[in-house]
Amino acid sequence: MLTTKALRPAHRQLTSIPKPRSRLGLNVSTILIVKKPLAISPPRLSRLHPSIPITAYQQRRRFLTSLPTYLVPPVVFTGLLLALWTYKVFMTVVFQEKILYMSYMPPQTRSEKIEDYVTTCKPVEWEEARIKSLDGTNIVLGVGCIPPKGTRAVEREVVICYFQGNGGSVPPRLPLLSHTLKLLASRGGESTRYTMVALSYRGYWKSSGRATEAGIKLDAQATLNWIKDLHPNASIVLWGQSLGAGVACAAAAEHLARKESQFVQGLILETPFTSVSSMLRALYPERWLPYRYLTGFLRSHWDSEVALGRIASADKSRQPQVLLCAATRDEVVPPEEAEKLQRVCEEVSLVTKRVNVIGALHNEATTRREGQEAVASFVIDSYVKRGN
Repeated sequence: MLTTKALRPAHRQLTSIPKPRSRLGLNVSTILIVKKPLAISPPRLSRLHPSIPITAYQQRRRFLTSLPTYLVPPVVFTGLLLALWTYKVFMTVVFQEKILYMSYMPPQTRSEKIEDYVTTCKPVEWEEARIKSLDGTNIVLGVGCIPPKGTRAVEREVVICYFQGNGGSVPPRLPLLSHTLKLLASRGGESTRYTMVALSYRGYWKSSGRATEAGIKLDAQATLNWIKDLHPNASIVLWGQSLGAGVACAAAAEHLARKESQFVQGLILETPFTSVSSMLRALYPERWLPYRYLTGFLRSHWDSEVALGRIASADKSRQPQVLLCAATRDEVVPPEEAEKLQRVCEEVSLVTKRVNVIGALHNEATTRREGQEAVASFVIDSYVKRGN
């Protein structure tokens, strides 16, 4: 703030000017004394009084005015580009969970109801099951099956545990899962009962908490424990789509590491990716973009390559078969990601089958008949070959 003392020397200089009078009798010096101090800029006052500091804005302005005219546009553009780059980095690191776990998209997704999809799911019947995760978080499962007809005894039971992608909720996926169940029931015979269990991750749909990699891994293990308690003699197949493929790999690896008596017979990886860091490099190959350099700041990794290596380290008799189901027109996950995972499975000697659904987009691989046929055939093959 410019004080009266700061303005006083300038005032003295102006008052020393002779005081001519106009024909109208006006004192010209009076006008100068009133207007001149207000017109003096801060840099002018700083020269008159060095004790008055020059602001950063004034320094930048002095820097720009000292540049040649032809250099001003590129300097300003470079500054804006660096500011945008820094902003992108900051927002990506701070809000990475919001970007990866899109439980809020599409709108109204957390208010979905199973009852709204009953007609399109028939004859499959779905219900909610509320359980506790390993850390006490309340999570919800969607459980569906075709009610048995007649009194014929069930000789074998297969439970398919489904892990969804990073967006939406369980209810809109129930018609798709119901089509697969109906196809399995028509092929597996009446002596086999199929049950589908769809996990709603923490922070999704009606589940409590906030989605994180560590938390979702606990949810997956709690779901497998629930299946073991209610279906102790069932064969288990894990089915993950997109992000869920990483969840399925991590769940299978942890299940095998605990040496549970109940085997995971099959592992279905639909439109999978190798890891989050691999996806960043695949989606943003340009070296001038900030995303590929943020792997050290990631809080969620979902590294399926590491998980598959852990699965392969288990006893041969306990290793599940793997189905890679890729979409040839996938607009989200590049096709190279499925190829990487196939090479990883081959290197660690996991029994692997790959199916490419021609013309399918990212979310269409198993909505098409050929994708559903591949899943149904794989599920039946996975427990028949084990002799269950």
